[in-house]
Amino acid sequence: NIVELWEFHCSFWNPFGILGIWLLFAVMKVNPSYCLCPTKDGETEVHHRPKRGWIWNQFFVLEEHIGPDAQYVGKLHSNSDKGDGSVRYILSGEGAGSIFIINEVTGDIHATKSLDREKKSHYVLHAQAIDLNTNKPLEPESEFIIKVQDINDNAPKFPDGPFVTTVPEMAEVGTSVFQVTATDADDPTYGNSARVVYSVLHGQPYFSVDPKTGIIRTALTDMDREAREHYSVVIQAKDMAGQVGGLSGSTTVNITLTDVNDNPPKFPQKNYQVFVPESAQVGKPVGKIKANDDDIGINAEIKYSILNPEGAGMFSISTDKDTREGVIMLRKPLNYEKKKQYSLHISAENTHLDPRFSYLGSFKDDATLKITVGDVDEPPVFSMDYYIMEVYENAKVGTEVGAVTARDPDSKNSPVRYFIERREDKEVYFDIESISGVIRTTQLLDREDTPWHNITVMATEEDNPSLQSHVPVTVQVLDVNDNPPMINTEDEIIICESTRAGQVIQTITAVDKDDFANGKGFSFSFPGGVPANPNFTIKDNEDSTASIIARRRRFHRLTQELYELPVVVWDDGEPVLSSTSTLTLRVCSCQRGTRVKICQGEAFLSSAVLSTGALIAILLCVLILLAIVILFITLRRSKKEPLIISEEDIRENVVTYDDEGGGEEDTEAFDIIALRNPAAAEELKFRRDVRPECIRPWSSRRLARGRLSPSSLDIDEEMEVGEFIKQRVAEADQDTSVPPYDSLQTYAYEGQGSPAGSISSLGSAGAHSNLDYNSLDDWGPKFEKIAELYGEENDFEKKI
Repeated sequence: NIVELWEFHCSFWNPFGILGIWLLFAVMKVNPSYCLCPTKDGETEVHHRPKRGWIWNQFFVLEEHIGPDAQYVGKLHSNSDKGDGSVRYILSGEGAGSIFIINEVTGDIHATKSLDREKKSHYVLHAQAIDLNTNKPLEPESEFIIKVQDINDNAPKFPDGPFVTTVPEMAEVGTSVFQVTATDADDPTYGNSARVVYSVLHGQPYFSVDPKTGIIRTALTDMDREAREHYSVVIQAKDMAGQVGGLSGSTTVNITLTDVNDNPPKFPQKNYQVFVPESAQVGKPVGKIKANDDDIGINAEIKYSILNPEGAGMFSISTDKDTREGVIMLRKPLNYEKKKQYSLHISAENTHLDPRFSYLGSFKDDATLKITVGDVDEPPVFSMDYYIMEVYENAKVGTEVGAVTARDPDSKNSPVRYFIERREDKEVYFDIESISGVIRTTQLLDREDTPWHNITVMATEEDNPSLQSHVPVTVQVLDVNDNPPMINTEDEIIICESTRAGQVIQTITAVDKDDFANGKGFSFSFPGGVPANPNFTIKDNEDSTASIIARRRRFHRLTQELYELPVVVWDDGEPVLSSTSTLTLRVCSCQRGTRVKICQGEAFLSSAVLSTGALIAILLCVLILLAIVILFITLRRSKKEPLIISEEDIRENVVTYDDEGGGEEDTEAFDIIALRNPAAAEELKFRRDVRPECIRPWSSRRLARGRLSPSSLDIDEEMEVGEFIKQRVAEADQDTSVPPYDSLQTYAYEGQGSPAGSISSLGSAGAHSNLDYNSLDDWGPKFEKIAELYGEENDFEKKI
């Protein structure tokens, strides 16, 4: 057996050498059932354990086998096999039967297909030896592995190529640019099939690559972007450590040099000229100048400046960000008659400097620009930028307001004509003389209507009317005292009924439409020729206000509610103007304890305006009270009524009257004959627990109301009421037929009179007092009504 195994290993010596020996010792280590021992004759003797009889380990098979015959893999053999053909070998697992086949008698394994290690590197199979006689396994099923041996059949690849990268221009030698990495699908643990080295196929002498790491670096100094910007570098990766016969792959790295500020701006020429007409507008461009810079981006940004003060005072220069040109703009108006030429010294310099290139010198350049001013026929020029004029209101039509002047700035000095621009939506108040420029009124002006007027005056040359210029003119209308002062009479003045003599009722003021200078002070008085007012007087406070003062105490709304008071007010203007206004004073019952005078009726109306939340709260309260009432009525109805309701029982009837009688002398309200005649009541006595059957309806109602007439019953009016009551009490105590509860016996009898007399107020109307109740006014709001009642009574007595 070991000889066959040895022959199997020897079959690998030629291609694998030491591997066959290693596999042999691996068999000894993994499968210790076998042992090689030398004999006395020098031959090898095999000792084995009976538990394990397999003789194999993992097998190897070369990938990409292209021979005509199946590739021999190895041999399976059990020590139970005596060579008589009684043992059958069975192979199962990955590829068994399709890729790997076994000779069931000899145990030889062959690979029938070409294998690719990169697709599958090993196969796991199971082997078993079966006794053909018993059809039972001689040994338990065992697992072994067939590994696919790698060969160099895959070239290196750059899966992410081609690549794009950048590096700054003028970079130092050895500056890292980019790193490439190639992959090889071969086995990196076996041989040099996956060992890759890098080299530059195209791109020298500008760039180099590290053969191990694949890092690309610059190889030349002073690589100038302005000279060459793009480079295409081809990198090769070769396996087998670069030896002859190795496989290779390549990729392209496109390298772009990025810009740095290594070039200063330059003017193409040193002197420039430009023509500018004197009519050029201020703030508008009048010319352009440009300095060239070979750099790009922010490295080519240029700032232009005007160096000489003369040029900087008349012109300004800025940079156009799109074209990088210097745009020259006019700062002040040009005048050909004053100055015909300007010389500008302009500099251009970079805004972003790189200190690494400071050795190249200053990154700026200078040039001279000469501006020639051209003569242009200009429109007239006003002497002022705007005019402000004044005129009094109510001035006569044709009154001179003011004048404007303009001249022709050109040397020919053409005559100027003036016009006022008209607008259809505005009324014309002014006109202008076309030659002199004098402005006059065309209508009467009212300061109270329009205090300011804005007009626009246009000036044109007589020789060339198309040349026009405009100027704003503002006319202020001055005030004269033409409006009398007025007192506001729309609001009523409220007089409280409790007003005292000498008390200030209201402070009044006046308004005047005129200016403050013609109406800064007002005086007040009553109209002349009118009798003195017995109720009110007016006091001039000498501060343009007046106070209305009551001349007597107590006004009564019922006596007279409204008072009309004429008041004269005049101003201190020139001339003095006055007006008479009639004030309306209303008498009201004012609320005490408040500073604001409001009639009670008005206060009630104002308080009636409630918010939505207050209305909802009131509505909820009403609903709650209604629910309580309904619940109370329901409970009253649900009470258990007595077994028998006797409507005729006098004791259960309580008669209530809301009027106050005259005592026992009043016999009209209630007939008490039933109380004074116990005999009559005795005849009507019946049981309360049994409803009577023969009592007529009219008799029960009459008994309940206590209105039995003397003709219907025999009444003994002389019987003592006290005895009658005692008798009734005794009968109620001894009667066993009444329900078992207490009953209330009511007898409305007052007696024959009282020595204390009556306490009613009905007879006190004739009593009068001589006391003075005026002091009640000082007692506060709680005694207000009493003070009004007694105050009216005293006034009535005094009038009588």
